[in-house]
Amino acid sequence: MGEGVLRHYAEHLPLTPQTPMITMGEGETPLVRSSHLEKEVGCGALYFKLEGCNPTGSFKDRGMVVAVAKAMEEGKTTILCASTGNTSASAAAYGAYCGLNTVVLVPKGSVAQGKLSQAVAYGARVVIVDGNFDQALTLVRQLPEYLPMSLVNSVNPYRLQGQKTAAFEVMDSLGDAPDYLCIPVGNAGNITAYWMGFQEYADSGKATKRPKMMGFQAAGAAPIVLGHAVESPETVASAIRIGNPASWQLAERARDESGGAIDSVSDEQILEAYGLMASREGIFCEPASAASMAGLMKLASQGADLKDKTVVCVITGTGLKDPDLAMQQTTTVLQETAPDLESVLSILGRSV
Repeated sequence: MGEGVLRHYAEHLPLTPQTPMITMGEGETPLVRSSHLEKEVGCGALYFKLEGCNPTGSFKDRGMVVAVAKAMEEGKTTILCASTGNTSASAAAYGAYCGLNTVVLVPKGSVAQGKLSQAVAYGARVVIVDGNFDQALTLVRQLPEYLPMSLVNSVNPYRLQGQKTAAFEVMDSLGDAPDYLCIPVGNAGNITAYWMGFQEYADSGKATKRPKMMGFQAAGAAPIVLGHAVESPETVASAIRIGNPASWQLAERARDESGGAIDSVSDEQILEAYGLMASREGIFCEPASAASMAGLMKLASQGADLKDKTVVCVITGTGLKDPDLAMQQTTTVLQETAPDLESVLSILGRSV
């Protein structure tokens, strides 16, 4: 327990004797079986992969530990990324842990405060770009040509190598691959990485099957579904508010090779799933994470036969990334009372 991704899955990663075996305890996240929604969507078995239990609260840590270790192996002292929030938090944390400088470019007004506060607290140099994520990503892809920095966005192949370990964990927990893997799609690196992991285990005989990869974009940021880039993506799910995914073609390959699909869900469907996950399952996730459950609910409503199927929904990040949204969405009435027993009992329906 706690040995980290690099040690636990070393045989599946591009490591050398010179790769520093760093870890902040990433990986080994829970796979939790649904207690209520499984029945409502009609699954044989429904599980949630809780990636918000990683050190900085999202799946990004899996890939970041590999990318940062390889950057150190190459002698780099500064890491760089563009981010809608989670990547910047992860890069800044691993940068701080490893004594590296971290530079992050974030789109103005498009990053939840919970995520931005992480990058600031970890000591990153934060540059706010007056544009969207795609413009920020274009800039950071150019900067290493001028400055000695290592780019740690998912265009860095080491990121996907680390992220594929989540698929290994799913199969290690279940004893085989699920029938369906539902996952949010933003920059499209994660669906690509999971498919890599499922393929590797199947090819090595550690799994007997591969799942259908079911990716879900937000309707206001659904370039893969639409077949063209979205110039001004808009969605409440800020982590997947991306109009031109870096791993677009790889995601389509994962979809096609697995016999799966990439579809879109509306903000209303995302927020419905977000609320149900918390109130019916005890799982507080960030809005983008709820796209996986929203997509599964959409499939069920369209008549998909899931009764004998094992489904895993990837919950990519914790709800503490964006706590303001939770307060905006709640219907719970906050009650105030005097600090005495009689007053509290009165509110709760009893009197002394």
